[in-house]
Amino acid sequence: MTSADLVSRLRAAGCVFAEEEAEVLTSSASTPAQLEEMVARRVAGDPLEHVVGWVAFDGGRVAVEPGVFVPRQRTAYLVELAAPLLRTGDTVLDLCCGSGALGLALARRVPGITVHASDIDPVAVACAARNLAPVGGSAVVGDLAASLSPSLQGTAAVVVANVPYVPSAAVALMPPESRDHEPRGTVDGGDDGLDLLRRVASLAPTWLRPGGVLFCEVSLDQAPAATAAFADAGLVARVHRDEARETTAVSGRRAG
Repeated sequence: MTSADLVSRLRAAGCVFAEEEAEVLTSSASTPAQLEEMVARRVAGDPLEHVVGWVAFDGGRVAVEPGVFVPRQRTAYLVELAAPLLRTGDTVLDLCCGSGALGLALARRVPGITVHASDIDPVAVACAARNLAPVGGSAVVGDLAASLSPSLQGTAAVVVANVPYVPSAAVALMPPESRDHEPRGTVDGGDDGLDLLRRVASLAPTWLRPGGVLFCEVSLDQAPAATAAFADAGLVARVHRDEARETTAVSGRRAG
């Protein structure tokens, strides 16, 4: 299969970035037969990241697999906000961790931190554990922080939580790659999209050390309600906006 043929097949299947995807597929396949298998899966609608088994995120690769949420490029904004607050020896909690992309990216940026990740989905946790092992991190199955060791309470310099924040009624409008191939619980945030965010905000003060900060991604129109939830939990809330990536984040600092 020539490169032009591959691009044509991908473009005909509706892949907007056909040239870039063709390069990823070609570089990920070790044989022509494997390439053909990958292309067939992609043309059938499987997410590119699930097909090749990885996603580029914050300058490095993160392993992903079918059934695991694929971290979005805009979510690296949370890493950029959190990393300057960390020093070697600090503790990071990655809640709703999915593949563990946020914790992994922070550990790559700040060597020597300790990452504890958690997710309710065993498939995601197994994937996160593999990703975090090379940087000394760990992942456990649990509802938010419920399965983390109580000894971690009051120790986290940073808590990152890539909570689902799509309102339930809007999930059907999402691209089919996400709607059909990622667990609904990884995107559906309830009626207004902030159900999980409120729960994370309420537990964060227990796990953050004094001065520690919680970071979550939201949509721009959700920012006022998200900051109110953070404030209600006793956190000093702030909205962060990256216009280039059209990304909004909310941080909440524990006083002290």
